[in-house]
Amino acid sequence: MAYEYLMKFIIVGETGVGKTCLLNQFTEKRFNPVYDVTIGAEYGSKIITIDNKPIKLQIWDTAGQEKFRSVTKSYYRGAAGALLVYDVTKRHTFEQLSNWLEDVRQHGDPKLMTVTVVGNKCDVGENVRAVNAEEGEEFAKSNGCLFIEASAETAVNVEAAFEITAERIYGKIENGDFEDRSPRIRIGSGSENGNGAAASKRLNCSCGWRRC
Repeated sequence: MAYEYLMKFIIVGETGVGKTCLLNQFTEKRFNPVYDVTIGAEYGSKIITIDNKPIKLQIWDTAGQEKFRSVTKSYYRGAAGALLVYDVTKRHTFEQLSNWLEDVRQHGDPKLMTVTVVGNKCDVGENVRAVNAEEGEEFAKSNGCLFIEASAETAVNVEAAFEITAERIYGKIENGDFEDRSPRIRIGSGSENGNGAAASKRLNCSCGWRRC
């Protein structure tokens, strides 16, 4: 299927917060209750529609274990969007968000990358919550990020988490924020009426999203 833009996403956060489950639920509409440690990174993609335009999301799910951090940081390069995930039932995963956000902004472009804080497992009861929604929202707001709670198991807000991030990126494209900057967006094959060529001109980037 033709697409107007390709946007690279990364999913980051502590091990066990459900990053792979969010990716699988979004791209394949499936949930695996058995926890498997991600080694390095896993990949998925999906085409969504924004402003009546097909947008392809290329998504890299990175490992949360410390021993893989040096490897997974290489995937930050070229990312336009990041989902910063924590588990609402495990407070330490929330307390580590600042470190993950620092990594994202150190190895990506902090002015161009759109970061969404995602509190996973929002379907749990209040009696097992360790982090309330207000805390997550306040962290996101104070750090210039978007915020949403989601559940990879029930699929609540999973699509929304990716879509609100992509919509913010698309808004930056329309505003010309990516012009003459290190590219984070690749021009797709476009539609038959030539919209792809028009988008290329608007981005004003000769190399699209290739490694320069």
